[in-house]
Amino acid sequence: MITNLESNPNAADTPLPVIDIRYGQVGLLHVRIRTLDPGAILDELTGRVAAAPHFFRRTAVCLDLIALEKVPEVTEIRAVIEAVRRAGMLTIGLAAGASEGLEAAAIALDLPIISSFRPRTRAVPVLQSEQPAPTAPAPEPAPEPAPEPAPEPESASTAPAPARVDSNAPALIHSQTVRSGQRVYARNRDLIVNAGVGAGAEVMADGCLHVYGSLRGRAMAGARGESAARVFCQEFHAELVSIAGVFRVFETIPAELAGMPVQAWLAGEDLHFARIGA
Repeated sequence: MITNLESNPNAADTPLPVIDIRYGQVGLLHVRIRTLDPGAILDELTGRVAAAPHFFRRTAVCLDLIALEKVPEVTEIRAVIEAVRRAGMLTIGLAAGASEGLEAAAIALDLPIISSFRPRTRAVPVLQSEQPAPTAPAPEPAPEPAPEPAPEPESASTAPAPARVDSNAPALIHSQTVRSGQRVYARNRDLIVNAGVGAGAEVMADGCLHVYGSLRGRAMAGARGESAARVFCQEFHAELVSIAGVFRVFETIPAELAGMPVQAWLAGEDLHFARIGA
């Protein structure tokens, strides 16, 4: 039965629900540890926080245990969480792939388990748009994209593979200024912003990110693990740039990049920046 709310005279008086539960896309920093020494972790984090104190202050982080041989004891994790807190960040969850004992530790610590979108190792994907056109008759390339998205089974012992960007999907085009506190996200495709991105705003894409204006906020390409994604902008003043989880925070913009058209790309685990056309 379909109810026409406009014809109901009491519809305007219907109280709103006390709560709403909605799914939201949240960018979350992962702190991956390779030691259980709280002192060493605190020293390392303190140095990194000092480089960008405004960005890291009271930032929510996921404690990533995937680099450890096994899930630590609860008391050891508590000591690490305290070191993270003393560095100025707040641990809101744990991640460790499919490690045994993680669920019990998470329950004891009253923290959720947060899956990491980045696998431990993976081959660098090749963008379909960069492949040379086949010399065979035109009908041949059409069936190729169809089989790829279909079977994507995930093994319980491995981390999830990076999300595939649909090369046939049109880019999401956003034509208004993205203001502080706002977030624009393009799932499984590129994002084109035909305006500026203000300080405190976030623009995210599973594919490449293009900003035809001033970029003053946070830019995240390859948001679900696509390491071949790139960031392009017309005027570079970014607070943060991230590709496939590898990020760099800018407290001050290098003189050779400030206000310039810039592109960013990932080579291995290193994030590179260069002026466009230089």
